[in-house]
Amino acid sequence: MSDCELCRSSGSNVIWDDGLCRVVLVGDAAGAAFPGYCRVVWRHHVKEMSDLAAADRRHLMNVVLSVEAALRSLLAPDKVNLASLGNQVPHLHWHVIPRWRTDSHFPAPIWSEATRVADVRDPPDNSALRAAIVACLAEEECGS
Repeated sequence: MSDCELCRSSGSNVIWDDGLCRVVLVGDAAGAAFPGYCRVVWRHHVKEMSDLAAADRRHLMNVVLSVEAALRSLLAPDKVNLASLGNQVPHLHWHVIPRWRTDSHFPAPIWSEATRVADVRDPPDNSALRAAIVACLAEEECGS
């Protein structure tokens, strides 16, 4: 769809792509505030998980969980938030967001008002994140 932001652009920092979905390291202000924040974006324009065939649903969730495990192993966050909203961009995608007790919004969602100045954290190295995702995808179970 030409009017869909996620159809028009693959994103500025694609970490991994298999032709069905891609993992994008978020590079905007939210990405700076929450280092390691990734989006897993389904390639074709569909709105809901139930629009996918069962095998595609399993594949997408395997990628989402592999990104979560990779971020946990690289960054050791206190929590990882997973969200699939699509209210503003109705194209199937998942947010995978590492969270720390000292981040600007914790324990509230990142879309709420900030309650403090966050500790500065470095984002993961792109190559290390890609390698960790690939390693997690190659195993049945991955994580810390």
